[in-house]
Amino acid sequence: MFETSVYKNRRARLCEKMEHGLVLILGNGEASANYKDNTYKFRQDSSFLYFFGLNLPDFAGVIDLDSGEEYIFGNDVDIDDIIWMGPQPSVKDLAAGVGVKNTAPFVKLGDCLREALAQGRKIHFLPPYRFRNKLLIEDLIGIHHSLVKEYASLELIRAVVALRSVKEPCEIDEITKACNVGYEMHTAAMRNCKPGVKEQYIAGVLEGIAASYGSMVSFPVILSQHGETLHNHDHSQILERGRLMLTDAGAEEVSNYCSDFTRTIPVGGKFTERQKEIYNIVLASNNKAIEIAKPGVTYQHVHLEVCKVLAQGLKDVGLMQGDVEEAVAAGAHALFMPHGLGHMMGLDVHDMEDLGQIYVGYDEETRPIDQFGTSSLRMGRRLQEGFVITDEPGCYFIPALIDQWKAQGLHKEFLNYSKIETYKDFGGIRLEDDILIIPGGSRFLGDKRTPITVEEVEGIMGE
Repeated sequence: MFETSVYKNRRARLCEKMEHGLVLILGNGEASANYKDNTYKFRQDSSFLYFFGLNLPDFAGVIDLDSGEEYIFGNDVDIDDIIWMGPQPSVKDLAAGVGVKNTAPFVKLGDCLREALAQGRKIHFLPPYRFRNKLLIEDLIGIHHSLVKEYASLELIRAVVALRSVKEPCEIDEITKACNVGYEMHTAAMRNCKPGVKEQYIAGVLEGIAASYGSMVSFPVILSQHGETLHNHDHSQILERGRLMLTDAGAEEVSNYCSDFTRTIPVGGKFTERQKEIYNIVLASNNKAIEIAKPGVTYQHVHLEVCKVLAQGLKDVGLMQGDVEEAVAAGAHALFMPHGLGHMMGLDVHDMEDLGQIYVGYDEETRPIDQFGTSSLRMGRRLQEGFVITDEPGCYFIPALIDQWKAQGLHKEFLNYSKIETYKDFGGIRLEDDILIIPGGSRFLGDKRTPITVEEVEGIMGE
């Protein structure tokens, strides 16, 4: 946890952004894996962590916007709990650590909310993503679980997004720690990427590194020599010399702040000339984002400029043709990069996406572009100092997509299908860094940038 003042200030700033009623922020409970007492690793709700800081199950926080009173609802342990878990701090002591004076047993939460409803007061809550909390809101407020999301407070969503988007110095420190673990994970992948090794072995090594720091991976590891599948969680293949291995993996710190990196490396330690060509195009695209991302620029603009770098590079090697500006405007480049440039990152690896991506990545000024590829851009709005975002361009040769576009005759004026056909066995490349928006520009997060140039990658793989 951070200092008590951090949580008090966050709740005070939330109150400044809202008007009347009660704010209800539910924590998460335990989730059983295959029977009640065998649970998945506990993960607290990120907004509850942000405002109330308690990384324990079965808590809820309430803020009275009219009186300024704050409450934490949760249960003290009993003797059975102490036998199995050892002595635990009281709810009152835990609440005091985050600056909340008022506490009550969890069962009293319903009484508090029902009293407010009887007075005609508004209950603001965030859209729940776990079914348990949907049912809990139904019990507490009387909204049928199938309708709960529709009644979530847009006022609260917008206030939370505004606050959590701009990272405080203490948050940057935690994300930096997660990035440093990510560095260890990816350099370990490079050292283990040898012909004859099973993908699952390396994926397990990465998970172990993350867990050894007291936390876990920030999302299930993506690691495959079939990098043309964007989110490939199958680790069943044996690595073959001459193939490319794409690894998309990050760490989640004990504080729950995340990192998210992708590197693509040659099995056996040396890129072929054809691989180098495409790799350096993707690297130039990645570096372009770093060059132009700064406060006041929309990330949608950065995405489109990066796509032009990708298209120009592919034109230079004969895979694309015609005017690059027109090709990107038409969406022809999306054959090779059918996703967006990046997303917000923080307490969630895709930060705040549970609140609704349209509110996190866009606003009234910047709206999504309804075009294949660019429509998948999760983060498009104007950048501000303190934003943490991913920069992850890629180039993929997806046989099924190539066949479909070719059969439909899509973008024939921009795509050299005869040469593209010869790349169907290539796989895919993605290069992803985590960047912080700073005055006048952006910078990488982490004490060291994970090896990324051809020379750096081949060097560490040859150690």
